[in-house]
Amino acid sequence: MKFFKPSLLFLLVLVFGTHNLLAQVKPIFINGEAQIIPELKDSANWIRTDLWVETEFDTDGDGKKDRMHVDVTRPQQTETEGLKLPVVYASSPYYAGTAGSAPIFWDVKHELGAVAKPRNKAEVVRTGKRPIISNTEIMLWVPRGYIVVHSSSPGTGLSQGSPTVGGDNESLAPKAVIEWLTGKDNGYTTPDGNEKVMAFWSIGKVGMTGTSYNGTLPLAAATTGVKGLEAIIPIAPNTSYYHYYRSNGLVRSPGGYLGEDIDVLYDFIHSGDESKRAYNNKTVRDTEMAQGMDRATGDYNDFWAGRDYINDMGPMKAALLMSHGFNDWNVMPEHSYRIYDAARAKGIPAKIYYHQNGHGGPPPFAMMNQWFTKYLHGVDNGVEEGPKAYIVRERDEQSNPTPYEDFPNPEASDVNFYLKAGAPAAGSMSLKKKTTGKQETLVDNYSFSGSALAQADYTEHRLIYLSPVLTEPIHISGIPKITVKLASNKPAANLSVWLVSLPWTEGRNAKITDNIITRGWADPQNHSSIRKGEPLVPGKFYEVTFDLQPDDQIIPAGQQIGLMIFSSDAEYTLLPKPGTELTIDLVGTVLTLPIVGGKGRMEKAVK
Repeated sequence: MKFFKPSLLFLLVLVFGTHNLLAQVKPIFINGEAQIIPELKDSANWIRTDLWVETEFDTDGDGKKDRMHVDVTRPQQTETEGLKLPVVYASSPYYAGTAGSAPIFWDVKHELGAVAKPRNKAEVVRTGKRPIISNTEIMLWVPRGYIVVHSSSPGTGLSQGSPTVGGDNESLAPKAVIEWLTGKDNGYTTPDGNEKVMAFWSIGKVGMTGTSYNGTLPLAAATTGVKGLEAIIPIAPNTSYYHYYRSNGLVRSPGGYLGEDIDVLYDFIHSGDESKRAYNNKTVRDTEMAQGMDRATGDYNDFWAGRDYINDMGPMKAALLMSHGFNDWNVMPEHSYRIYDAARAKGIPAKIYYHQNGHGGPPPFAMMNQWFTKYLHGVDNGVEEGPKAYIVRERDEQSNPTPYEDFPNPEASDVNFYLKAGAPAAGSMSLKKKTTGKQETLVDNYSFSGSALAQADYTEHRLIYLSPVLTEPIHISGIPKITVKLASNKPAANLSVWLVSLPWTEGRNAKITDNIITRGWADPQNHSSIRKGEPLVPGKFYEVTFDLQPDDQIIPAGQQIGLMIFSSDAEYTLLPKPGTELTIDLVGTVLTLPIVGGKGRMEKAVK
């Protein structure tokens, strides 16, 4: 008769239990940051799978709830040792390809208010193979004790549904994925089958990040208030499609994409099931968008309100680390600030990182690491305490921001500047208000770029007003604004404003911060209401007040701050035939700059 001889493993299990024995791998934290775990850094040992998560909507008209294509990258220990980890999640409409350089933009050379000729359409050729949707984020986060998940947005790649470019389904899709990651049984092994798959390896805490459109979707998910989404790090997110494609009533393109509009972006990303595209195009692009986007007036309406995430922030509770560039003229810096400002007003843990460059640019990795370590791993590292704003100064590396109490700088206060005539050469700006003055007129001509107009010594196509030469640096921090009192000789006109630093620096030595301080655009027809413009009475004066883009910039001694007012902006606006005249009443026109140290500091710098 043989007796069973217990193994060492069996005895250890009896004494300590399976959980304590098997869960050998544990996250490592030093100085409040998750560290690379030796057992997790070999990608050959990662498990990569894909699946479909069912949502609560049907946007492709097939009578079935749309399912989103999801991929998962996780350490093998989540399978073999019972290891459970938090999730870093990224979602995108770009993973399966785009329309690329297809000529699908609107023609912008037509009169204001006119109906543009029809634009070209394009079909996306879908790319990518299963099971990998994307390789982004995995090398950063998996070795540090996270699982990385990607999903394709509705109507893109192998995800079902239709793109809506900011519609409700683009918020509800990542919500459904997060619900699956926190225990809901809405995951399936195939797009149409019934075999379920569970996220048994997730601890139910999710963080999202991404850049541009991919940075918009973390915010979209957060506005649903979905349980388990603990933290987001949006980088250069588009937080309002109105602010992206319009400006204060004006039809205005994003920088670098003259003639783009929301329907163009729809065509650009629509890489989903070819058999569903005709229905999607008819329902979304050719009906909802065609009826709502209104390229004729540029007015704000319910269509645009439904694609503005600031209107949906009521349920939001995810901790927010926002990132943006002050010289991002694609997705402009107002997009991040408006959400950050609303989040801190709600009492949500929030910080903002701004650099001086263009589109994209994440916070330093250590900052992101600490953010996710705090809110996903639950390590009390104090990341939510201390300075709320981190600004990269003009000559510093993006990895070396300067901490400030907040943005705008609390030491900044508004300073008004008043104008003195000088056209067609340069006029001047003064801190002293004039009670009498004159009017000056500019003639619209889009043939001259904004940079050419700023550098011109003498031209009728813009008005420019210069401060005295600065004897000391001036720190602008916040949101400049302007009131322009103007009259037009036509019922409609573009209004463009640039704030520049002169003399202009050209060539290889020019830095992105050297010339343009900030910019803004507006439609004078919307002087009273952003929702309802009215034709201008030729010769009648109107006051138009609007914000310029947020900025935090130090203007060095030796420069002059210049306010340039012109009409059509060759890089951004519709381009009517030259000849429209704008007359500016200088007494009724005021530029307001938020200056650290206020008026006293400015007075000292222009003595």
